[in-house]
Amino acid sequence: MKRLEGHVALVTGGSRGIGAAVAVRLAEEGADVVVTYERRAEAAGEVVRRIEDAGRRGVAVQADCAVPEAPADAVEEAVSAFGRLDVLVNNAAVFPTGPIDAWKVDEVDRTLAVNVRAPFLAAQAAVRYMGRGGRIISVGSNVADRVPFPGLALYSMSKTALEGMTRGLARELGPRGITVNLLHPGPTDTDANPADGPNAGGIAGFTAVGRYAEPAEIAATVAHLAGPEGAFITGASIHVDGGFTG
Repeated sequence: MKRLEGHVALVTGGSRGIGAAVAVRLAEEGADVVVTYERRAEAAGEVVRRIEDAGRRGVAVQADCAVPEAPADAVEEAVSAFGRLDVLVNNAAVFPTGPIDAWKVDEVDRTLAVNVRAPFLAAQAAVRYMGRGGRIISVGSNVADRVPFPGLALYSMSKTALEGMTRGLARELGPRGITVNLLHPGPTDTDANPADGPNAGGIAGFTAVGRYAEPAEIAATVAHLAGPEGAFITGASIHVDGGFTG
């Protein structure tokens, strides 16, 4: 059974890693999917091909989420392509690391623009088109609740901000039948954080299960939240992190 038959989803940062896995899984569930990418047009095109292989329609849209207009423009592109919008997955993010005295103001501003402002502005634009059953799902990080290494303060701060946004929007949009949730992945095997990387053994050791997640494991929880079984889950911060924060 395709739980998202007839639905349209927008996945920001959908050209690789978790975003790509989410886009393909939503297509497998029956949704037409728009993905945004910043630079990797070829990779985004491959995701579109995988969406089409699942029997659905896919579109790739170039967007730099640090640009204030980009999130709303991506929403408009999705609605223009497919006539509606039912699911927004805020996945695009930057991952800055370094000590506090290393950051320049413009680097702090870019991090907050991409990781905090863009999800808010995308949600603001999306709810203009969402009816009852709409879903807003943001991808956070396990380090919002547990910071095991130095150098993560800026990134952790940006992801923690999504918790307040999620709770506030859930309360505001609940009467309209729109749910808003936040997913905190743990270490996940992507090209940006490979399970065979130089520090992967130590990072995996912080989980209870002793391994990295596959992107498809994160996407499965997104699909649940996006589907009809997720209708009574809202305002939640859900950890899919192998017990990293347990």
